[in-house]
Amino acid sequence: MSTSQACELHRIFEEQLQVMAAILRPKTIKYYRSQANRLLRYLHLNHPELQSPAHLQRNPHILGWLRSLAEEDPPLANRSRLAALICIRRLLCDLADNGYPIAHGLILSQDMPPRDLYLPKPLSLEVDELLEHELRRTDDLLANALLLMRATGIRIGESLRLKRDSMRHLGENQWALHVPLGKLHNERWVPMDDDARKTFERILHLAGPATTDPANSTSPPLLLLPNGKSAYYGKIHQALQLAAKRAGCPPVRPHQLRHTFATAMLRAGMSLPALKEILGHRDIRMTMVYVQVTQKDLQREYHQARHKMALVHTVPTLPGSRNDTANQGIPTICSAVEAVRHQLEMYRRQISNEQVQRTLSSLGRRLAKIRAALVALQ
Repeated sequence: MSTSQACELHRIFEEQLQVMAAILRPKTIKYYRSQANRLLRYLHLNHPELQSPAHLQRNPHILGWLRSLAEEDPPLANRSRLAALICIRRLLCDLADNGYPIAHGLILSQDMPPRDLYLPKPLSLEVDELLEHELRRTDDLLANALLLMRATGIRIGESLRLKRDSMRHLGENQWALHVPLGKLHNERWVPMDDDARKTFERILHLAGPATTDPANSTSPPLLLLPNGKSAYYGKIHQALQLAAKRAGCPPVRPHQLRHTFATAMLRAGMSLPALKEILGHRDIRMTMVYVQVTQKDLQREYHQARHKMALVHTVPTLPGSRNDTANQGIPTICSAVEAVRHQLEMYRRQISNEQVQRTLSSLGRRLAKIRAALVALQ
């Protein structure tokens, strides 16, 4: 691809990005531009003869680019590849809508990699308690900001956008935190208990002086450092890492505070629709992933209960003995086989190894077939 041809492709893509910038956020346009440059670099290296987006073909151009994404080292996560495909497909569709003769079906639905399923990683009860104790002991601005995130489940970016008037009194003993527009372009109200309210008031007390701008009627930021500057992600992340280290905890990420809040609310009996609204999820399927976390607790408690039940019940003894001539014949053998099968099942329920459980289940089914065959002989 000559320099003029490369510049022409870049110019066409850049003009379309400028059009899209009228409705998309600057960070979104920046990400679209990075994905467009990724495609342009591939075309420049592998298909220098390409002169215009109108000449793009599914094979070899797009399929070759898809292969290059799959072969990157270190490998791209499915989420990153999916985002790249969505960006380029949107860009090409918009070019087609603006009159460029883009070929149809360059990127198909079957090209999209499956979404990576990441379960939330809440803190254990022990780590949660140790970290909370350390943050309360530290009691500075950033420590209280982390306590507020844990008490309300807000994202770290949302905490940085809070204002001094974000806490609102709803009447009687009801308070709520007004979370401004954030990651999903929505705002919401998060209920606050007395502890969260006191934490917010403590932040107000510890925050640096807020300068009021007569031309700006909005409330000043909540998280102002003593030097008068706003807190930022790196500062909060560093404060959390240091607190976890002092408390003797493993490394903790800020988003784990949100996961811990959501999991605790679900364990306490909060409904999924209510939790969805508090977390600010757009789709309840995003909230449903927490059910898989609490399901582990349910499974653990279930098997513990079954184990206790097995210990309480008396294991039946095998009927008949060598000296008991009255208990002979097929009925006695059937009873013995059934007793062995029952003992096998009780033992299977007490162990946690799934492979051994499957083997014992198979043996139990064989014993059941043997008993049925013996009954048929009577």
